[in-house]
Amino acid sequence: MVMKRGSRTFGRIMVFPRVGSAATCRLSIWSTSLRAYRKTIGRLVVNTRLTRTLASVTFALAVLCGLAFAGTAVTHMLDDGAVCVETGFWQNARLASEEPLPIRKGVDAAASATRLCQDDPSVAQRAADLGNELPWLLFGALALLLFSRLLNAVLEQGPFTEAVSRRLSALGWLVTVGTPVAGLVVGWSHSWLVASMAPIVGSEPTVAGPQALILAGLAAVIMGKIMREGVRMREDLEGTI
Repeated sequence: MVMKRGSRTFGRIMVFPRVGSAATCRLSIWSTSLRAYRKTIGRLVVNTRLTRTLASVTFALAVLCGLAFAGTAVTHMLDDGAVCVETGFWQNARLASEEPLPIRKGVDAAASATRLCQDDPSVAQRAADLGNELPWLLFGALALLLFSRLLNAVLEQGPFTEAVSRRLSALGWLVTVGTPVAGLVVGWSHSWLVASMAPIVGSEPTVAGPQALILAGLAAVIMGKIMREGVRMREDLEGTI
């Protein structure tokens, strides 16, 4: 038998001093206090008047967009007046008039846009007129509603939680998918409506609107996934302490 300081060796078996229960208890208390501190600091950081105000304002804007969507749909379907649309097909074309325009000598007059109006429009033309206005209102209402829910989750649970990461990803997917879909509906409806009044223009699939929002949507999706993985790693780390 060989004896050494700090441990005891019997043959090939080495016995180390056992960690006391007091040290284990102190480690557990420290871990619990650390988790509580993180949650408290996170809530203090985001639980501000500005964040609460922003959450309320975005929810109110979402409701207004929803009401505008419903009101526009109802008024357009009940309206029996003319349907009008603008086109740039004859852009920079010279204006024809029997009387000279009140402009100086040597000045050329050209049209930047042409406004077409159809009296007694068909059902398809009214539907195309709705498709030219409603998609972005619906997109705005849904995006603002999801953003408001995201802010509410941050206020209630803190910024780095599972709920916040999921709602951020949901908002990102809505922006990523909804932007090209709304742009395609608006652009194609506008193109078809113009072609129904002026067949020479023709109709083709067109995407309208700010398509750069797709990049913002993809960034939100990626950030949501990163936050979700960070939350899981933190939970696993806290579970091992």
